[in-house]
Amino acid sequence: MRYGLAVRSDEVDLGRLERRPIDRGDQEAAAKLKAVIHPFVMRRTKGEVEKDLPPKIEQDILVPLGEEQAKLYKQILRAIRASVLSEVEKQGIARSQIQILAALTRLRQVACDPRLMKIEGDWDDEGSGKLSALKEIVQEAVDGGHRTLVFSQFVEMLKLIRSMLEEEGVTYEYLDGSTKERTPRIDHFNNDESVQVFLVSLKAGGTGLNLIGADTVIHYDPWWNPAVEDQATDRAHRIGQVRTVNVYRLIAKETVEEKILELSAKKRALVTNVLSSDAAMKGLTKADIQELFS
Repeated sequence: MRYGLAVRSDEVDLGRLERRPIDRGDQEAAAKLKAVIHPFVMRRTKGEVEKDLPPKIEQDILVPLGEEQAKLYKQILRAIRASVLSEVEKQGIARSQIQILAALTRLRQVACDPRLMKIEGDWDDEGSGKLSALKEIVQEAVDGGHRTLVFSQFVEMLKLIRSMLEEEGVTYEYLDGSTKERTPRIDHFNNDESVQVFLVSLKAGGTGLNLIGADTVIHYDPWWNPAVEDQATDRAHRIGQVRTVNVYRLIAKETVEEKILELSAKKRALVTNVLSSDAAMKGLTKADIQELFS
Protein backbone atom coordinates (compact mmCIF):
# COMPACT_ATOMS: atom_id res chain seq x y z
CA MET A 1 0.00 0.00 0.00
CA ARG A 2 1.48 3.35 -1.02
CA TYR A 3 -0.41 5.65 1.33
CA GLY A 4 -1.55 3.27 4.06
CA LEU A 5 -0.12 1.02 6.70
CA ALA A 6 -0.71 -2.70 6.36
CA VAL A 7 -1.12 -5.06 9.29
CA ARG A 8 -0.32 -8.68 8.65
CA SER A 9 -3.39 -10.84 9.11
CA ASP A 10 -1.31 -13.52 10.81
CA GLU A 11 -0.22 -11.01 13.44
CA VAL A 12 -3.60 -9.52 14.36
CA ASP A 13 -7.04 -10.97 13.79
CA LEU A 14 -9.17 -7.81 13.92
CA GLY A 15 -12.32 -9.86 13.47
CA ARG A 16 -11.86 -11.24 16.96
CA LEU A 17 -11.63 -7.78 18.52
CA GLU A 18 -15.35 -7.24 18.56
CA ARG A 19 -16.88 -4.12 20.00
CA ARG A 20 -19.59 -5.91 21.93
CA PRO A 21 -17.25 -7.49 24.52
CA ILE A 22 -15.68 -4.08 25.06
CA ASP A 23 -19.12 -2.53 25.60
CA ARG A 24 -19.78 -5.19 28.22
CA GLY A 25 -16.65 -4.11 30.08
CA ASP A 26 -14.26 -6.79 28.84
CA GLN A 27 -10.93 -5.18 29.77
CA GLU A 28 -8.89 -7.84 27.98
CA ALA A 29 -10.66 -7.14 24.67
CA ALA A 30 -10.21 -3.38 25.18
CA ALA A 31 -6.53 -3.85 25.89
CA LYS A 32 -6.06 -5.94 22.73
CA LEU A 33 -7.75 -3.34 20.55
CA LYS A 34 -5.79 -0.53 22.17
CA ALA A 35 -2.56 -2.40 21.49
CA VAL A 36 -3.49 -2.75 17.81
CA ILE A 37 -4.38 0.91 17.22
CA HIS A 38 -1.77 2.47 19.51
CA PRO A 39 1.01 2.69 16.86
CA PHE A 40 -1.31 4.63 14.56
CA VAL A 41 -2.70 7.12 17.09
CA MET A 42 -1.11 10.38 18.15
CA ARG A 43 -2.94 11.62 21.22
CA ARG A 44 -2.23 14.17 23.91
CA THR A 45 -4.86 14.72 26.55
CA LYS A 46 -5.98 18.14 27.66
CA GLY A 47 -4.39 17.55 31.04
CA GLU A 48 -1.03 16.93 29.43
CA VAL A 49 -1.16 20.02 27.24
CA GLU A 50 -2.78 22.57 29.55
CA LYS A 51 -1.22 21.92 32.95
CA ASP A 52 -1.82 25.48 34.15
CA LEU A 53 -5.61 25.29 33.93
CA PRO A 54 -7.52 25.91 37.18
CA PRO A 55 -9.52 23.02 38.71
CA LYS A 56 -12.80 21.84 37.22
CA ILE A 57 -15.39 20.57 39.73
CA GLU A 58 -18.24 18.47 38.30
CA GLN A 59 -21.48 17.61 40.07
CA ASP A 60 -24.64 15.74 39.06
CA ILE A 61 -27.77 17.18 40.67
CA LEU A 62 -30.79 14.88 40.90
CA VAL A 63 -33.96 16.93 40.60
CA PRO A 64 -37.44 15.51 41.40
CA LEU A 65 -40.13 16.06 38.79
CA GLY A 66 -43.06 18.27 39.63
CA GLU A 67 -46.14 16.38 40.80
CA GLU A 68 -48.14 16.77 37.58
CA GLN A 69 -44.98 16.43 35.51
CA ALA A 70 -44.30 13.03 37.12
CA LYS A 71 -47.82 11.85 36.29
CA LEU A 72 -47.39 12.91 32.67
CA TYR A 73 -44.01 11.19 32.45
CA LYS A 74 -45.40 7.87 33.70
CA GLN A 75 -48.34 8.14 31.33
CA ILE A 76 -46.12 8.66 28.30
CA LEU A 77 -43.68 5.96 29.41
CA ARG A 78 -46.48 3.40 29.60
CA ALA A 79 -47.71 4.41 26.17
CA ILE A 80 -44.39 4.00 24.37
CA ARG A 81 -42.61 1.21 26.27
CA ALA A 82 -44.50 -1.73 24.80
CA SER A 83 -44.33 -0.45 21.23
CA VAL A 84 -40.57 0.24 21.38
CA LEU A 85 -39.69 -3.12 22.93
CA SER A 86 -41.91 -4.89 20.40
CA GLU A 87 -40.19 -3.10 17.54
CA VAL A 88 -36.75 -4.03 18.89
CA GLU A 89 -37.82 -7.65 19.26
CA LYS A 90 -39.02 -7.80 15.63
CA GLN A 91 -36.46 -5.60 13.87
CA GLY A 92 -33.43 -5.56 16.15
CA ILE A 93 -31.78 -2.46 17.61
CA ALA A 94 -30.04 -1.33 14.42
CA ARG A 95 -33.27 -1.18 12.43
CA SER A 96 -35.25 0.35 15.30
CA GLN A 97 -33.01 3.34 15.97
CA ILE A 98 -35.48 5.91 14.66
CA GLN A 99 -38.27 4.59 16.90
CA ILE A 100 -35.94 4.33 19.90
CA LEU A 101 -34.60 7.86 19.52
CA ALA A 102 -38.08 9.30 18.96
CA ALA A 103 -39.34 7.63 22.14
CA LEU A 104 -36.32 8.74 24.14
CA THR A 105 -36.76 12.29 22.89
CA ARG A 106 -40.35 12.39 24.10
CA LEU A 107 -39.36 11.17 27.56
CA ARG A 108 -36.48 13.63 27.75
CA GLN A 109 -38.75 16.48 26.74
CA VAL A 110 -41.20 15.67 29.53
CA ALA A 111 -38.31 15.45 31.98
CA CYS A 112 -37.07 18.90 30.89
CA ASP A 113 -40.39 20.72 30.74
CA PRO A 114 -43.88 19.45 29.77
CA ARG A 115 -44.34 22.47 27.50
CA LEU A 116 -41.85 20.94 25.07
CA MET A 117 -44.49 18.31 24.30
CA LYS A 118 -46.90 20.92 22.88
CA ILE A 119 -49.82 19.31 24.68
CA GLU A 120 -52.87 20.89 26.23
CA GLY A 121 -52.64 21.91 29.85
CA ASP A 122 -52.02 24.87 32.11
CA TRP A 123 -48.25 24.47 32.37
CA ASP A 124 -45.87 27.14 33.64
CA ASP A 125 -42.32 27.44 34.99
CA GLU A 126 -43.32 25.87 38.30
CA GLY A 127 -44.53 22.77 36.47
CA SER A 128 -40.96 21.79 35.66
CA GLY A 129 -38.81 20.56 38.51
CA LYS A 130 -35.62 21.19 36.54
CA LEU A 131 -36.51 24.73 35.52
CA SER A 132 -37.24 25.56 39.15
CA ALA A 133 -33.87 24.09 40.14
CA LEU A 134 -32.10 26.02 37.39
CA LYS A 135 -33.67 29.27 38.55
CA GLU A 136 -32.31 28.67 42.05
CA ILE A 137 -28.79 27.76 40.85
CA VAL A 138 -28.58 30.76 38.53
CA GLN A 139 -29.72 33.12 41.26
CA GLU A 140 -27.13 31.75 43.67
CA ALA A 141 -24.46 32.17 40.98
CA VAL A 142 -25.51 35.75 40.31
CA ASP A 143 -25.55 36.55 44.03
CA GLY A 144 -22.06 35.06 44.34
CA GLY A 145 -20.65 37.11 41.48
CA HIS A 146 -20.35 34.13 39.15
CA ARG A 147 -21.21 34.11 35.45
CA THR A 148 -22.87 31.09 33.92
CA LEU A 149 -23.11 29.09 30.70
CA VAL A 150 -26.34 27.10 30.27
CA PHE A 151 -26.37 24.35 27.63
CA SER A 152 -29.39 22.47 26.29
CA GLN A 153 -29.95 20.30 23.24
CA PHE A 154 -33.49 21.63 22.86
CA VAL A 155 -33.72 25.11 21.35
CA GLU A 156 -37.30 25.41 22.59
CA MET A 157 -36.03 24.74 26.12
CA LEU A 158 -33.48 27.53 25.77
CA LYS A 159 -36.29 29.86 24.80
CA LEU A 160 -38.25 28.89 27.92
CA ILE A 161 -35.14 29.49 30.03
CA ARG A 162 -34.67 32.84 28.30
CA SER A 163 -38.20 33.86 29.29
CA MET A 164 -37.52 32.81 32.87
CA LEU A 165 -34.34 34.90 33.00
CA GLU A 166 -36.19 37.92 31.67
CA GLU A 167 -38.84 37.55 34.38
CA GLU A 168 -36.10 37.25 37.02
CA GLY A 169 -34.26 40.30 35.68
CA VAL A 170 -31.12 38.31 34.85
CA THR A 171 -29.09 39.68 31.92
CA TYR A 172 -28.08 37.14 29.27
CA GLU A 173 -26.71 36.42 25.83
CA TYR A 174 -28.15 33.77 23.53
CA LEU A 175 -26.74 31.48 20.84
CA ASP A 176 -28.25 28.60 18.90
CA GLY A 177 -27.75 27.07 15.46
CA SER A 178 -29.76 29.81 13.75
CA THR A 179 -27.67 32.65 15.19
CA LYS A 180 -25.84 34.35 12.32
CA GLU A 181 -23.65 36.85 14.16
CA ARG A 182 -21.85 34.70 16.71
CA THR A 183 -18.70 36.74 17.36
CA PRO A 184 -20.42 39.92 18.63
CA ARG A 185 -22.43 37.88 21.13
CA ILE A 186 -19.35 36.04 22.36
CA ASP A 187 -17.36 39.27 22.68
CA HIS A 188 -20.25 40.97 24.46
CA PHE A 189 -20.40 38.22 27.07
CA ASN A 190 -16.64 38.01 27.61
CA ASN A 191 -16.09 41.76 27.78
CA ASP A 192 -19.20 42.94 29.64
CA GLU A 193 -19.37 41.51 33.15
CA SER A 194 -22.91 42.81 33.57
CA VAL A 195 -24.05 39.95 31.30
CA GLN A 196 -24.63 37.19 33.84
CA VAL A 197 -25.71 34.18 31.74
CA PHE A 198 -25.01 32.82 28.27
CA LEU A 199 -27.61 30.42 26.86
CA VAL A 200 -26.11 28.10 24.25
CA SER A 201 -27.52 25.16 22.30
CA LEU A 202 -25.27 22.13 22.71
CA LYS A 203 -24.95 21.70 18.95
CA ALA A 204 -23.95 25.33 18.37
CA GLY A 205 -21.63 25.51 21.37
CA GLY A 206 -19.72 22.26 21.11
CA THR A 207 -16.70 23.76 19.35
CA GLY A 208 -15.19 27.05 18.29
CA LEU A 209 -16.30 29.22 21.22
CA ASN A 210 -14.13 30.91 23.81
CA LEU A 211 -16.32 31.78 26.79
CA ILE A 212 -13.81 32.14 29.61
CA GLY A 213 -15.88 35.00 30.99
CA ALA A 214 -17.93 32.26 32.72
CA ASP A 215 -16.81 30.10 35.63
CA THR A 216 -20.05 28.12 36.04
CA VAL A 217 -21.41 25.63 33.48
CA ILE A 218 -24.86 24.04 33.64
CA HIS A 219 -25.93 21.17 31.39
CA TYR A 220 -29.72 21.31 31.53
CA ASP A 221 -30.29 17.96 29.80
CA PRO A 222 -27.81 15.06 29.57
CA TRP A 223 -26.96 12.82 26.65
CA TRP A 224 -24.97 9.61 26.61
CA ASN A 225 -22.00 10.80 24.59
CA PRO A 226 -19.79 12.41 27.26
CA ALA A 227 -17.38 13.84 24.69
CA VAL A 228 -20.05 16.28 23.48
CA GLU A 229 -20.66 17.62 26.99
CA ASP A 230 -16.93 17.80 27.64
CA GLN A 231 -16.41 19.91 24.51
CA ALA A 232 -19.18 22.26 25.62
CA THR A 233 -17.73 22.56 29.13
CA ASP A 234 -14.35 23.38 27.59
CA ARG A 235 -15.80 26.62 26.21
CA ALA A 236 -15.17 27.93 29.75
CA HIS A 237 -12.46 25.57 31.01
CA ARG A 238 -9.67 26.46 28.61
CA ILE A 239 -6.48 28.49 28.29
CA GLY A 240 -7.09 31.96 29.69
CA GLN A 241 -9.44 30.81 32.44
CA VAL A 242 -8.12 31.84 35.87
CA ARG A 243 -10.99 30.72 38.11
CA THR A 244 -12.17 27.31 39.24
CA VAL A 245 -14.92 26.12 36.91
CA ASN A 246 -17.97 24.48 38.50
CA VAL A 247 -19.95 22.17 36.22
CA TYR A 248 -23.48 21.04 37.07
CA ARG A 249 -25.59 18.44 35.27
CA LEU A 250 -29.30 18.60 36.06
CA ILE A 251 -30.71 15.07 36.08
CA ALA A 252 -34.45 14.47 36.38
CA LYS A 253 -34.79 11.91 39.18
CA GLU A 254 -36.35 8.50 38.43
CA THR A 255 -36.50 9.15 34.68
CA VAL A 256 -34.68 8.06 31.55
CA GLU A 257 -32.14 10.80 32.32
CA GLU A 258 -30.80 8.83 35.28
CA LYS A 259 -30.44 5.79 33.05
CA ILE A 260 -28.73 7.82 30.34
CA LEU A 261 -26.25 8.98 32.98
CA GLU A 262 -25.34 5.36 33.65
CA LEU A 263 -24.89 4.72 29.93
CA SER A 264 -22.80 7.86 29.68
CA ALA A 265 -20.44 6.52 32.32
CA LYS A 266 -20.08 3.30 30.35
CA LYS A 267 -19.53 5.27 27.14
CA ARG A 268 -16.83 7.35 28.82
CA ALA A 269 -15.04 4.16 29.85
CA LEU A 270 -15.26 2.88 26.28
CA VAL A 271 -13.81 6.11 24.88
CA THR A 272 -10.98 5.97 27.40
CA ASN A 273 -10.20 2.35 26.60
CA VAL A 274 -10.21 2.39 22.78
CA LEU A 275 -10.52 6.06 21.74
CA SER A 276 -13.86 5.37 20.09
CA SER A 277 -16.20 8.19 19.12
CA ASP A 278 -18.87 6.21 17.28
CA ALA A 279 -22.51 7.23 17.27
CA ALA A 280 -24.34 6.92 20.57
CA MET A 281 -26.66 4.10 19.56
CA LYS A 282 -23.83 1.75 18.64
CA GLY A 283 -22.97 -0.66 21.40
CA LEU A 284 -26.42 -0.60 23.02
CA THR A 285 -27.76 -4.01 23.93
CA LYS A 286 -31.35 -5.19 24.22
CA ALA A 287 -30.90 -5.14 27.98
CA ASP A 288 -29.84 -1.47 27.75
CA ILE A 289 -33.02 -0.64 25.82
CA GLN A 290 -35.20 -2.50 28.32
CA GLU A 291 -33.54 -0.61 31.17
CA LEU A 292 -33.95 2.77 29.46
CA PHE A 293 -37.69 2.24 29.15
CA SER A 294 -38.23 0.55 32.52
